Amino acid sequence: MTFAAGRRRTAGRFANVDGIPFRMPVGTPGSPALLAAYPIDPRAAREVVPEELRPHRIRGAGVLVIAVVDYQDTPIGSYVELCAGILCARSDRPAPPLPAGKVFGTGVYICDMPVSTEISVKGGLGIWGMPKRRASLDFVVGESTVSSQYDLDGQMVMRVDVPRPARAWLPLRLTGTGYASFRGMLVKSSVTLRGRMGVTRGAGPDSRLLIGDHERAAWLKRLDVGDRPFLTAFIPALRGVLDDHVESWFLTSASPLPPPGDGLGAVVGLGLGQDRLPPPDRAGSDRLLEPREHVTQMP
Repeated sequence: MTFAAGRRRTAGRFANVDGIPFRMPVGTPGSPALLAAYPIDPRAAREVVPEELRPHRIRGAGVLVIAVVDYQDTPIGSYVELCAGILCARSDRPAPPLPAGKVFGTGVYICDMPVSTEISVKGGLGIWGMPKRRASLDFVVGESTVSSQYDLDGQMVMRVDVPRPARAWLPLRLTGTGYASFRGMLVKSSVTLRGRMGVTRGAGPDSRLLIGDHERAAWLKRLDVGDRPFLTAFIPALRGVLDDHVESWFLTSASPLPPPGDGLGAVVGLGLGQDRLPPPDRAGSDRLLEPREHVTQMP
């Protein structure tokens, strides 16, 4: 059964998974989102993703993808979600040149996925295996810039600013694939995305990425993120549907592996809370941003 056929079959029906009530399909009818894609060291990218995946390259560089959605209407309420990961393919061979398409299992290996609410962690991690954690997040749409900041334990992990184009005209029609590690397995999920984007190629004057000194940012610092993004985009009203089908495979290695980082114990005690943590410290990140610097890493 195809993704679209499965969605039509379940449309309007109800589900209850791990105590979370869903009205199908699981998605949003229209929420603002931003996207940024940065060049990274391909060798460092290879060290971050599991052996079952192969990082893609654009002009010889790996690709860091940062996407933030301000979900305003979903079956589990409103929340902000930040996805940071590496563009890759599930293949035994080196990833082919882009676009590779479904044949090569092209998708994003999600390294970190903070969200605003407890219920989103419970569902995203427990059901879809996404590496979600509750954190302080915001989503700010200004006259010339769209921005999101991610704080954890009172420290900044990252802040991403992208230009806000004068209009969003480019049609977005995409079935995206997300890979993640959970319980010692590689988990694959799919999402359909629709909307119109305003796109900026290269580093516009309002394109900035600030990487903080929290331990959750350590993997980002290892990637040697370039100071000029491949592109950034703003989608004023993103329509998305998350597939209710999930695939998983054991993560393997030539030598014995340590216990997985996130397991079922990370979600067993979670509830259905929709409260958010206090907003990130914008004043602090404003002081750290220098007028013409696109990427800043704190010492």
